[in-house]
Amino acid sequence: MSLYITSLNSGSNGNCYYIGNDSDAVLIDAGISCRETEKRMRLLGLDMQKVRAIFISHEHSDHIKGLPVIAEKYKLPVYITELTLKHSGISLNKERVTGFKAHQQIEVGELSVTAFPKAHDASDPHSFIISCNGITVGVFTDIGACCQHVSRYFSRCHAAFLEANYDADMLENGRYPYHLKNRIRGGMGHLSNKQALDLFKEYRPTFMSHLFLSHLSRDNNNPLLASSVFDNHRNGTDIIVASRDEPTKLYHITPTIPAGIQTHLQKRQIKPSQMRLFD
Repeated sequence: MSLYITSLNSGSNGNCYYIGNDSDAVLIDAGISCRETEKRMRLLGLDMQKVRAIFISHEHSDHIKGLPVIAEKYKLPVYITELTLKHSGISLNKERVTGFKAHQQIEVGELSVTAFPKAHDASDPHSFIISCNGITVGVFTDIGACCQHVSRYFSRCHAAFLEANYDADMLENGRYPYHLKNRIRGGMGHLSNKQALDLFKEYRPTFMSHLFLSHLSRDNNNPLLASSVFDNHRNGTDIIVASRDEPTKLYHITPTIPAGIQTHLQKRQIKPSQMRLFD
């Protein structure tokens, strides 16, 4: 069995990642509206009725602003820590809320989801890996530094969404105030292109077929620059940049295809139109 994955949106304007198989799926974060989530899934031929749960990484608005509506509309369980919910400022039906602990495996249909702590300036931030029949996909965004948990779980992944938020020179010479620059690069904010590359080079497993560069800054990075940093270090891994404005194609991840062979579904050659959430 394979896993089908896509970034529905990735960036400070909203984050939402879909991981599923033929019968079950989960959303990691719900940072775009319910309507936009539905629209983008339809473009990719995905069915919301297969989504069994939503997992929330932390309480920042670009990860939760669509959560109350989509969870209630589809009667979905929401996996969120007590501290994250407390500091989120959102109201959820208590019947939908389930807590989780770090390193605990949670079975959702045929999928197994494991959360782990990370360095980020939120109350109780976690990232996730999702596994099924020997295939593992990780979502590693909003990470201030590569800690032992990140490196441990990254090294298990056949595919991963990895933050490459900023170029160090663009951030340094850009318009952001000094305190915000330090917040981003200070070890509890976000990974730079170089930090993402260093993590990839050191902990990439030989079987990793796809890497999605994620959560790129609009002001302090650009897709071509981020991708070019990895050009000489791919070692057979397909590098894709997750957009701030539209979903990626739907990719088909299997444990049997050699690293570097792109396995997205050719029968679903989706070319979604530009759908900006806001400027």
